[in-house]
Amino acid sequence: MSTDASNPLPDSPISPTVPLDADGVIHGHLHLPHSRDDSAYGAIMIPMSVVANGEGPTVLLTGGNHGDEYHGPLALTKLVNGIDLAQVTGRIIAVPYMNYPAFTGGARNSPIDGANLNRVFPGSPTGSVTEKIADYLTRNLLPISDAVLDIHDGGKTLEFVPMAASHVLDDQEAEARNWEAAVAFGAPFATKLVELDMLGMWDAVVEDSGKPFVSTEMAGGGTTRPSSMAITEAGVRNLLRHWGALAGDPEPSTSTVLDIPEDGAYLISNDEGILDWLIELGDPIRPGQVVARVFNTVKLGATPIDIAATIDGVLAMRHFPGLIKMGDAIAMQATPTT
Repeated sequence: MSTDASNPLPDSPISPTVPLDADGVIHGHLHLPHSRDDSAYGAIMIPMSVVANGEGPTVLLTGGNHGDEYHGPLALTKLVNGIDLAQVTGRIIAVPYMNYPAFTGGARNSPIDGANLNRVFPGSPTGSVTEKIADYLTRNLLPISDAVLDIHDGGKTLEFVPMAASHVLDDQEAEARNWEAAVAFGAPFATKLVELDMLGMWDAVVEDSGKPFVSTEMAGGGTTRPSSMAITEAGVRNLLRHWGALAGDPEPSTSTVLDIPEDGAYLISNDEGILDWLIELGDPIRPGQVVARVFNTVKLGATPIDIAATIDGVLAMRHFPGLIKMGDAIAMQATPTT
């Protein structure tokens, strides 16, 4: 976002089709003009809902940051389709499919510009389609929000134990506030997530703004499951109650805290081939334990490569498809602390 008052950024080309300040349950779209071969005056219509009832906090709920992650889109769709307005205090803004082109294409990144939405924040009103979406969220929705939940899962290429997450921050008061909210979500696991790359993430933009922020990693594999959906749906409502936008108290949390080391959490592949997992997701691990093997798919008879754990803890994330390439993260290790 520009800080040069003499050269301000232009307004976003995105406009909501619904009022953001009216009471009621209102469903509409974010209208993004997009001239393309089959429609010179076309548009990308990103579904959104505004649920408002009197005075209270504004909570922004986002899903579909990556288009192949379905827990957020489904949980938020079900929420706004069935919410009881009388139970709402304040305003809930739901954008279930943030990167709508990626979501409709079933891909992590946008098929229009190839961009990963969660790596282009704060975006630009004059940039690519994905950058324009990021810019609108940053400059138009974030400033009117008091707290943000962004729901992720492992998509088509990763699978996690169900967890709610916050981050380590320089502002210890903000870190403690976000951690309290992550625990209130009530997932089986809660962690201060260590990202491989924070540059351009929605997480960082929200946290830099000083607004409360919680993220999740809910299973994955490019699908949903009844168990992980139940966790996600209950967690959304728990967090809305925690932040004061929904009547009632959060369910008592029984989250197990996972400590993810800043260094050495990830096991990275040094070769490519087909994965043979020897343990299940969530199983205990110990240093030197072989958790998977990579078999050569070019030369039959080649000795498989052992992938060994390096810490005492649990397998918190695994590469989901059977094939692995050099440099890919095979697994994330974590240590339960409570």
